[in-house]
Amino acid sequence: MTDDLDRLQRWIDSGGLFQVIGRRGAQFTVALCTCDGGAQMDRVITDDPRLPQWRADHVDSELETR
Repeated sequence: MTDDLDRLQRWIDSGGLFQVIGRRGAQFTVALCTCDGGAQMDRVITDDPRLPQWRADHVDSELETR
């Protein structure tokens, strides 16, 4: 995994949630949110081509779009 995907995985493993909040071409912006879905604590901007598959594998940890 890349550093970005490692970081996202550690966030999920710690109980955090995520939400893809933007996409420009091949670049994704991912919000790292608290476990209660309340607050965005950080974000990851990545162009890792494996992110769509990683996201599909972690759909249960993704915040629903509001």
